Amino acid sequence: MPYEDLRSFLDTLKRENLLWVINSPVKKETELFPLVKLQFRGLPENKRRGFLFTNVIDKNGKRFNAQVTTATLAGNTKIYALGVEAKEATSEAIAEKLLDAIRHTIKPVEVSDGPVHENVIIGDQLEKIGLSEIPFPVEVPGYSCQVRTTTAFITKDIETGIQNAGIYSGQVFGPTKILWEIHRGSDGYTHLRKAAKAGVELDAAIVIGGPPYVQYAAAMKVPYGVDELSIAGGIAGEPIKVVKAKTVDLLVPATAEYVIEGKVSTQYAEPQPPFGEYTGYMAVDVESQLCPVMRVTAITHRNNPIFQAIISQMPPSESSKLRQVAYESAFLRHLRDNCGLASVKRVVFHESSGSWQFCVIQLEKIRPTDAIQALMAAASYAPDVGKIFITVDTDIDPSDLDSVVWALSFRMQPAKDVIIVRGKSAHLDPSAAPSGAKGQETGFRETSALLIDATMKWPYPPVSLPKKEFMEKALEIWKSEGLPELSLKMPWYGYNLGVWNEEYEKFAQMILEGRQYEVGNELEKRRIEYKP
Repeated sequence: MPYEDLRSFLDTLKRENLLWVINSPVKKETELFPLVKLQFRGLPENKRRGFLFTNVIDKNGKRFNAQVTTATLAGNTKIYALGVEAKEATSEAIAEKLLDAIRHTIKPVEVSDGPVHENVIIGDQLEKIGLSEIPFPVEVPGYSCQVRTTTAFITKDIETGIQNAGIYSGQVFGPTKILWEIHRGSDGYTHLRKAAKAGVELDAAIVIGGPPYVQYAAAMKVPYGVDELSIAGGIAGEPIKVVKAKTVDLLVPATAEYVIEGKVSTQYAEPQPPFGEYTGYMAVDVESQLCPVMRVTAITHRNNPIFQAIISQMPPSESSKLRQVAYESAFLRHLRDNCGLASVKRVVFHESSGSWQFCVIQLEKIRPTDAIQALMAAASYAPDVGKIFITVDTDIDPSDLDSVVWALSFRMQPAKDVIIVRGKSAHLDPSAAPSGAKGQETGFRETSALLIDATMKWPYPPVSLPKKEFMEKALEIWKSEGLPELSLKMPWYGYNLGVWNEEYEKFAQMILEGRQYEVGNELEKRRIEYKP
């Protein structure tokens, strides 16, 4: 049964023991995010959970009439799988669900009213209350120079009327003032430019909470002109219910917890102060990357709302997991469907790179050129995504760095199998240029990408592990002895990669039978004179 809203999804997480509920008072400025960040620095991925804070206060002890939840979209893979209702809790199953949603979108259905309009704050009430009753937590206490919400922003192409939902940040700097941290290559920025060309403000709606499908769809990389709410419907398997916003010409999820409506200026922008970013570093000297100013025109919310925050900054984080699965499915679709590369089996973005920079593509080569074609196609898909692209064979687990490093070490030659391409965008990568360098004012600094073909180019000797039958027998003994549970990595048994003849096989069988002396006799027949 599809989730109607955030609350029904949180109920599922509770039942699955994937939600920590914190009832003690927690300060939003100094305690909330640090508590959640501990699990990302100190627990393995499968032990992480979502958090729900029921007693949120500010530094002065004021209690908010709202709860805060975070890590409840992508705290770990199982949470993500439950959110998209995948068949199993694996990245592959999630990616297939998202791919199917892209291929079979379902348009949203407009309804006359919804819970998000239980409370409507406009006019004099908006001027009096503004954003002060929303419990925005401080992300990196001691370094954050702002408070913000990172969630789905809905805007619309004023020429086509097609809406877009993307994950952006809104920086709160006044009762009705939000700076829109918008990347210059994004669809939302294209909408802004079109509005500026027409000489009008851009309508925007910040969606907090709601059916989880909306946030998952907003995080995906899809072609321009695709309405993410239709993809959200594809994930849900039914239309997302939407209502007309109160003060802007947009449709918003009817069961969202909050919607912040506003007009984005196309006439002026303001500098932004430092904030924590997905790179694991503070984004400093970003004042030149001006942010458009959003003038809040309405705040609508449910009774007893739940503020949903996406925890980001140092990877791994919720945002790195959210990006990881979204990018993996988008790139897999691009390589298979758009580029016709049927040999591509998996695409993996590693969380330690913020799920942005380090990509491994697993393929079963049909043609010798498949690897380089996959590398070039992946590198060109999105200018701001990917610094290192690696292709590996099907016996290499692309999600396991030990397996990938093994392939890099013994299946590629730098002089022949490495290509460097230009024309990529640095985004917020501090290695691209020092702070204040030319290009920061536009938000685009040209960088490059490293493409590595770490697939076998010819037959190899067998993998130097016992054959599968012997490792499986050993596994039976291991379990019968009550030894610790294993998490086996590929390869965990030996297999033939082409360079192995009948005589080698005969010798190996003789060794199994305890006939090593007979092998020695065979070798003695081939003795030759030798002088060191």
